[in-house]
Amino acid sequence: MEREKLKSRLGFILLSAGCAIGIGNVWKFPYIAGQGGGGTFVLFYLIFLVILGLPILSMEFAVGRASQKSPVKAYQALEKPKSKWHIHGYLTLIGCYLLMMYYTSVSGWMLHYFYLTATGKFEGANTQFVENAFNEMLAQPKTMMFWVVVVVAFGILVCAKGLQSGLEKVTKVMMVALLVIMVVLAINSFTMDGAKEGLSYFLLPDFERMKSVGVATTLVSAMNQAFFTLSLGIGAMAIFGSYIDKKHTLLGESARVVVLDTFVAISAGLIIFPACFTYNVDQTSGTKLIFITLPNIFANMPMGRVWGSIFFLFMSFAALSTIFAVFENIICCVMELTGMSRLKSSIFNFVLITLLSVPCVLGFNIWAWDGFKIFGGTVMDLEDFLVSNIFLPLGSLIYLLFCVSKKGWGWKNYMKEANTGKGLKVKNWMRFYLTYILPLIVIFIFAFGIYDKFKTLF
Repeated sequence: MEREKLKSRLGFILLSAGCAIGIGNVWKFPYIAGQGGGGTFVLFYLIFLVILGLPILSMEFAVGRASQKSPVKAYQALEKPKSKWHIHGYLTLIGCYLLMMYYTSVSGWMLHYFYLTATGKFEGANTQFVENAFNEMLAQPKTMMFWVVVVVAFGILVCAKGLQSGLEKVTKVMMVALLVIMVVLAINSFTMDGAKEGLSYFLLPDFERMKSVGVATTLVSAMNQAFFTLSLGIGAMAIFGSYIDKKHTLLGESARVVVLDTFVAISAGLIIFPACFTYNVDQTSGTKLIFITLPNIFANMPMGRVWGSIFFLFMSFAALSTIFAVFENIICCVMELTGMSRLKSSIFNFVLITLLSVPCVLGFNIWAWDGFKIFGGTVMDLEDFLVSNIFLPLGSLIYLLFCVSKKGWGWKNYMKEANTGKGLKVKNWMRFYLTYILPLIVIFIFAFGIYDKFKTLF
């Protein structure tokens, strides 16, 4: 059976960027950048993105394109006889399921908040009302589960329609809408009273602020953000590599995805900081920023219902673009493992992903347990820890070693695949860095992530 292909290059770039662009870009990047000295952090983030994210992204694409298989079978097509690399193929599928166990809930929150804002529930509301709304949502498993089912059903429906007529078509429209909405929101933020202060806080280098947080801390958080922003290591990108032709080099295509991903992260800061400085709110408040601080701002600003609705629509698109991409990976892996049709794999995964989402939903209420405190407090924090601190860094390390090691696929094969087509080429002088230095950086990110999570125990 001939492998499905994407209709256009734009479809591939928007799908890959959609997978990379997630909720982390939108709330995590601005507040980490703010804490880390604004422009200083942004500068280091961009450097790390080029030296860390870009090469590993090109490797994941290369494994997909050369094998013409889903991540679960890709290693078997490329590895040497009697190798064990293919074990990671199965782990990528587990990593994708783990990510969807909580990402469906967070995507549901975005849709719920879009509904609350669009129907005027926050109009003229006081701070206490907005804070209570978030806590009430977390305390109601039925409300959260309703939105989870909506998210899973929508994602599965899009993927079940096929690669070109479902996933590619819907993602193109959604990603273009997302980029337009971002520009509109950013322009609106520039007109706010606190725009000048907010933008200088975000974009101008401030070494004093960087020193107060700690230079090493800022560098590590810039490195982490650059590394995790592209969703590398669980095969979510490799699948799209298997759907494209050989007309363009993979380093060039990776660079385009990185530029789009960065555009969204920077734009999120342009939207959020002017609002924070106009309404005197703490711009480093993390999750609260999206669900408590910003709804408070929208509740009390002119045309707040309109701007709030547009903002949460944008947040929903950012979340759903990742859902679609990872669902496609899961559905395709199950098709190749079992021989199921796309429709059967879609139905099977609709049931499975819905059931797997239940622990996250109940972890905020019925299944709340103090034992999760070390991870952050909930089932969701445990799931996020497993994906972010174990599956993504170790998975990226395996893709990296597979592409540079003689025992794996090997440098020459990777370079040949990555350089096929027109565009930016991988050069032979990069080999030393990619073989001996980059793996050490990834191991450091992994080790530091574990240490950081459990340092209170040491």
